Amino acid sequence: MNQILLFDDPAIRGSLLPFTFTRPVADIRVGILKISEKWGIYTEKEVFHLTQEYLQEKFPRNSEPALAINGAWLPEADSFDQLKKLKPKQSLYWGKTLIATFIGETEKNLSFAADREIVQLDSEPTLIQKSWNIFQFNAAEIKKDFYLLTKGRKSQPVNDPHTIVYSPQNIFIEEGAKIKAAVLNAEAGPIYIGKNTEVQEGALIRGPFALCEGSTVNMGAKLRGDTTVGPFSKVGGEISNAVFFGYSNKGHDGFLGNSVIGEWCNLGADTNTSNLKNNYAQVKLWDYLKGGFSNTGLQFCGLMMGDHSKCGINTMFNTGTVVGVGANVFGDGFPRNFIPSFSWGGAAGFSTFSMPKFEETVKAVYGRRGKEWTKKDQEIMERVFDLTKSFRIWDKNS
Repeated sequence: MNQILLFDDPAIRGSLLPFTFTRPVADIRVGILKISEKWGIYTEKEVFHLTQEYLQEKFPRNSEPALAINGAWLPEADSFDQLKKLKPKQSLYWGKTLIATFIGETEKNLSFAADREIVQLDSEPTLIQKSWNIFQFNAAEIKKDFYLLTKGRKSQPVNDPHTIVYSPQNIFIEEGAKIKAAVLNAEAGPIYIGKNTEVQEGALIRGPFALCEGSTVNMGAKLRGDTTVGPFSKVGGEISNAVFFGYSNKGHDGFLGNSVIGEWCNLGADTNTSNLKNNYAQVKLWDYLKGGFSNTGLQFCGLMMGDHSKCGINTMFNTGTVVGVGANVFGDGFPRNFIPSFSWGGAAGFSTFSMPKFEETVKAVYGRRGKEWTKKDQEIMERVFDLTKSFRIWDKNS
């Protein structure tokens, strides 16, 4: 079997902005694992990416012929079995959506796929096609990933006598995890506590829930299930059905629900998000492809925040707010429902968060975590700054 190459479907990628400004579709975390990590486990092969040119150096493709798979596909246990039937001159589709095909080492896109013999997938695949699908599918993906990561393995014990556990068979604790005086209720779904994590005193956790490596649940937190806290993050307050990609903090009181938070984000103390409109109407969300708001069909939808965005204390986000990449939000009142990338301000108005000022902040943040802000990272963010210029309508010269 060829190497695995996870490709960005252009239409799907656009619907997953702002998260795909800074990563391929398959680098999105949903459940415990990133989509690429799931495929790596299922196929037992090294996984590569076919993505936007400006992202390709950081997320490389292999230099060999490969089986190209739609990076938005969330694999099941039998997904790879279906792919093994595919022949070199065939392309696998679900309806009009390309699912998989073989690609040569010199081919830079998949425009040839429709000219091959088209084979339809046997059953409907689960595809991340909209940004809200990330939190929508998160509970089911936690359950699948929990099985993938823990089958045949033995959990570390809960040694703390003051921690209360419900359905211990649905709880898995990795080495180095510390849990003190918490309540872990896995009756409604599994709870995964990753390596070198910490669950502090008074934390209340309901499954499905995942705490990834190096992350912390602060004292008194209320985590109401269907939630993933990505690696090296800190969370507190009340959280329900949210996904943190990693390296992000919501360390204090305040509510976050039905939301997705990218990497290197920080939510100030007492930040609150609305996930339900007062009139119970369906939520509209900014659509980058449309250049306007589209109906999600959801009654519950909170905050979508791109990488490196931050907000000050007491920030209030209205139902269905989209914050782009590298924004800094602060001040009284509700800011607008769509905050473009590299915005600086809030309800009183915005200016542009210039690249030199942004880099000054990000270098300080990286330094606190022992990370290096690389030339690749800088070039990606400069490209995103240019790509998002048209949305910063207050500053035509930015």
